[in-house]
Amino acid sequence: MLSAPKPRPMPSKRWADASHMAPWTIKKLLAWTEDYFGGHGIDSPRLAAEILLAHVLGMRRLDLYLQHDRPLEPSELAEFKGLIRRRRDREPVAYITGARGFFNDTFHVGKGVLIPRPDTEIMVETAIEILSDRNGPPANVLELGVGSGAIIVSLASACPHHRFFGGDISRKAIDVARENACRLAKTPVCFFQGSWLETLADNCRFDLILSNPPYIPRADIRALEPEIREHEPLLALDGGEDGLDAYRILFAQAGGKLASGGQMLLEMGFDQKSGIANLASQYSWVRNLDFKTDLAGHNRLAILKK
Repeated sequence: MLSAPKPRPMPSKRWADASHMAPWTIKKLLAWTEDYFGGHGIDSPRLAAEILLAHVLGMRRLDLYLQHDRPLEPSELAEFKGLIRRRRDREPVAYITGARGFFNDTFHVGKGVLIPRPDTEIMVETAIEILSDRNGPPANVLELGVGSGAIIVSLASACPHHRFFGGDISRKAIDVARENACRLAKTPVCFFQGSWLETLADNCRFDLILSNPPYIPRADIRALEPEIREHEPLLALDGGEDGLDAYRILFAQAGGKLASGGQMLLEMGFDQKSGIANLASQYSWVRNLDFKTDLAGHNRLAILKK
């Protein structure tokens, strides 16, 4: 019976010593790293290798192929080797590089802040449609649980004639979101620290409230990939026993903060449609409830109207 192939070991100290071996060119290093990551079960090994090497060299991924015969300096090889170890140990690429692309921009991220996902872009697209169709004065737009600020900052760039606000219970998240807003937003975003809508004044009203709340059932967290389970903030993942704890709070609080005719967009798990519909039926302020699917055909967005 054949045994499984052993993962390729990390190169020895000769890694960065060109006198002992042929130079490590970009092409050679990408091929080796792809093979190494693949042997350790790393998802998308070639893509991870490209992103990390481009980060070390300060170039675009395309430039890796335009300069594929370029040899690396010992200091560059040493830095890249450190990043390979971090990815091998399942640290997300976005935390290693400190950046993640989302919608039309690249956002700074860091440990303690949820990494934005492509699936969440449907919320931004839907919000832009709502704001573009709006007649009258500028809308007050609020995101709850801003994380890196990817949603609210993307909206502040796409629809700068409206007013934007963002809250999060995490000071780390607020700091990262504010930094991203300063770099990318085309109009100011007002950030505040607090738990959901509790810290807002009684007379605050919003035309659009958005949130990507924690919605993973607690028992399911242990089965998540190590990149998520061991590195991303539990506060942004744990939705309670059934994954709906945050939605219960939002439904209870949002009715008093939405303006008449206002809407709320909530990201959701693919199997939570019935649970959210049941919650909505318990609140008289909900006049209408719709759902949108993502590119995979999964229910991803709940749209509520007051």
